[in-house]
Amino acid sequence: MAATVTVNPPLEVGFLGTGYIADWHAEALRAVRGVRLVAACDRDLGRVRAFAARHGVARVAGSLEELLDGGRLDAIHVLLPPDAHARAAAAILQAGIAVLLEKPMATSIADCEGLITRAEAQGVTLGVSHNFLFAPVYQRLRDDLRAGRLGRLDEVTITWHKGLDQLQAGPFDLWMLRRPGNILLEIGPHPVAHLLDLVGPAEIRAVHASNPLDLPGGARFYRRWHVEAEAGAAATAVTLSFSFATGFAEQSIRVRGSLASATVDFERNTYLLHRHTPLTMDFDRYRMTVTEANALKRQARRTLGQVALGKVNPSFGKPYNQTLARALQAFYSQRLAGATATATATATAIDARLAPELGRDVVRTCLEIVRRSGVEVEGAGPAAASPAAVAATAATGPGDRPEILVLGATGFIGRELARQLAARGHSLRVLVRNPSRLPVDLRGGLVEAVVGDLARDSDIRAALEGIRVVYHLARPHARTWDDFAEHEVEATRRVAAACLAAGVDRLIYTSTIDAYYAGARAGTITEETPLDPQILRRNSYARAKALSEGNLMAMHRQQGLPVVIVRPGIVIGRGSSPYHWGVGMWSWDAVCQVWGRGRNPLPLVLVEDVAEALVTAMDTPGIEGESFNLVADSRISALEYLQALEACTGAEYQKIPTPPWKFYLADVAKWLVKRAIRHPDRRRPSYRDWESRTQRARFDCSKARRLLNWEPISIHEEIIRRGIQAPAQELLV
Repeated sequence: MAATVTVNPPLEVGFLGTGYIADWHAEALRAVRGVRLVAACDRDLGRVRAFAARHGVARVAGSLEELLDGGRLDAIHVLLPPDAHARAAAAILQAGIAVLLEKPMATSIADCEGLITRAEAQGVTLGVSHNFLFAPVYQRLRDDLRAGRLGRLDEVTITWHKGLDQLQAGPFDLWMLRRPGNILLEIGPHPVAHLLDLVGPAEIRAVHASNPLDLPGGARFYRRWHVEAEAGAAATAVTLSFSFATGFAEQSIRVRGSLASATVDFERNTYLLHRHTPLTMDFDRYRMTVTEANALKRQARRTLGQVALGKVNPSFGKPYNQTLARALQAFYSQRLAGATATATATATAIDARLAPELGRDVVRTCLEIVRRSGVEVEGAGPAAASPAAVAATAATGPGDRPEILVLGATGFIGRELARQLAARGHSLRVLVRNPSRLPVDLRGGLVEAVVGDLARDSDIRAALEGIRVVYHLARPHARTWDDFAEHEVEATRRVAAACLAAGVDRLIYTSTIDAYYAGARAGTITEETPLDPQILRRNSYARAKALSEGNLMAMHRQQGLPVVIVRPGIVIGRGSSPYHWGVGMWSWDAVCQVWGRGRNPLPLVLVEDVAEALVTAMDTPGIEGESFNLVADSRISALEYLQALEACTGAEYQKIPTPPWKFYLADVAKWLVKRAIRHPDRRRPSYRDWESRTQRARFDCSKARRLLNWEPISIHEEIIRRGIQAPAQELLV
């Protein structure tokens, strides 16, 4: 009689939270055989639906209760802000479902202990992802250390120097920014997990937090942390160094032993074991240097090859993806070995690097570092407001009922427009998804903030009550054409339809000069110049804006939509990054591949002048159905822009004039790979699109000057001062 072969069904996994880290988890999970992502949950339904579409997830939910009631799940990844970990994980464990928590495990020792106790009582697996512990380069250090190749440990130095973008752009209500010590529970678990894994529990000797920054929400943030500790019977010295200021990224571990030293460089995905040879001193130095140089070459080639292979095989890919994939494989390996369709809630052995006990000890050490720093009480200032508190504060509206609605008030141009409207005494309403993104000076007073989403018609209708003029500057965070089609083109159509139904006097839509062809054959562009006739071959942003313009003008002709369109040029000024992509393609804020030769004048314009034109367009009579290009006559080229930026910052940037054909060929190569793997976003490359970025056209904005009485600042020195120096100085604070 033939033996019966039992094939276990795939483990079915759900995600709780679909923010930034969820995409990484989804990609990494593809490398784990026998596991399938089947459900995703997020309070933001628009975000979870977009996530589900990207990753082929069948089931979406808007609450944890809905996720738990929606069908069988074997495990749930909790990918929420740290302060939500404990409550969510407790509910999932109580339901008999395995949990994988992103670090930190929780925000208190009591919560960590409670989760461990609950998991044991329920017989359910609980893991905490400190995924850098699974990096292949770190594994080599771990193996050498345990094999005794480094001898007795003398010192361990762990460095985490990575700029935090949220310090410049927000949102400032993120949990990690609400209190000064929170960042050590958000980022600290990475180095602290390495510390505990390498040398065990350590006694914190000294902590120094410095380089404070007062955030718009009211909290204080310390951009540098220096921690000194000792561990083990050998009193191994340990140094943890954090820097969240803008600068060159460094993430490394250096270990010095009695026999050798070793360096893990996570940023470049390399590992070096530094040890002597049998040669005499001078030849030993030579041999060590050559050996290490060759090792770095081999590792660099291997990393590049794995990234290329990752396009077709999820087992490879970027170093971080590989690292997270290894962590997930370790989490699911024992469950896959023993799981059955009827007995998936049985607790199994788990890799020590994922163990909840390590997660608890990491949290304990991070909290001790914060306690020793004293930052919570030493001039720390008040905690930043929670999202609910910010919403309540922002919702206190002006005394007069607003007649102006601004969509996109948290954006670069939108913030300046709202400021100018309020400064002129106008009461206005802003529709925002996250009120914490509003600057402090736009909360309350003449500004009424309402929370809503352009994806919901009911939110648009509610925001339009009593409104006379609508400014539509909202820009979606989109990556694929489908995202742009839904969140730009369709959203704009819905706004226009709602404006018609509400009978508003004027809808002012902010488009872009990128909708024109502006390459070498463009000549002079006016409002009579048609948008690029080959717009379907252009980048998704330009294409979406052009299609939105077409829809709005059709509604104007057919239904009388009172629309006015403005197309700003390359907008610069306070509140923006000086590393502007209108100048070139920036890499690491240090290398700028200039579009073309970089010697022709760029179509620059100050954000204050764009906002002024928008304010004037509100009440200028008889301009419905008109469009206006907004470009100053600055005569500043890309290379001159970069030279002015260097003079302001005292830095030397790599300025690389790059012909459009080089960008085009690189785009073709990427397209061929995407075609081979049937990537969903594989738009055919367009040389015209790259060539248009050189901005060789000349813009004649006499129509805006005549009808809007617009006089933008065009003085060379003043544009440099306001448009380049001011944002650079904001960045350097």
